[in-house]
Amino acid sequence: MIKIGIISDTHGIVHPEIVELINKCDIAIHAGDIVDMQVIKKLNPLQKVVAVQGNNDGHMECFDEVETLDLPGGKLVVEHGHRHGHHEPCHDSLRSTYPDARIIVYGHTHKQIIDESKKPLVINPGAAGEIRNYGSAKCLTIHIKSPEEWDIKSHKFN
Repeated sequence: MIKIGIISDTHGIVHPEIVELINKCDIAIHAGDIVDMQVIKKLNPLQKVVAVQGNNDGHMECFDEVETLDLPGGKLVVEHGHRHGHHEPCHDSLRSTYPDARIIVYGHTHKQIIDESKKPLVINPGAAGEIRNYGSAKCLTIHIKSPEEWDIKSHKFN
C-alpha cells in the first residue's frame, strides 16, 4: 500500500497535526502557495516530497508549476490551479489539460473539494495553514491499496 498526504495553501504556516499525519505517509504533496521553505523542511515523509509553485511562490524557483507522479493504477498530476480560473479553477479546464490523469490535485481556493463527478477526479486539499482555512486546517490522504483501489480521505484539524 502507498499512502500519499496532500496539502496546499500553507502561506508559511502548516498546522502541526497535519505535519504529524503527512510525516507518516510515503509521499507528501504540496499543491502550492508554500510561501516559506520552512514549511517544506517540516515535511519528512517516508519517500519524498513533491511540491509545485503557487501564485504566491514566484520566489521559489526550485519548484515547477506542474508535477506528475506515475503510481500503481494511474497518473497523479499536481498544479496550483490558478491558471484555470482566477477565483475558482475550472474543473473541466483541468480535466481537458490532463485527460490521461487518474487524479488531478490543485489548491488556490483554500476550500477542500473531492470532485468525483467525471474522470479524471479533481481534488483540492483545502488550506493546511491559518489563512482562509474556513474554520479548520485541512488536508487529504490517498491510500493506494492496489492499482484498482485508491481511497481518498478528508482530514480537518482545529
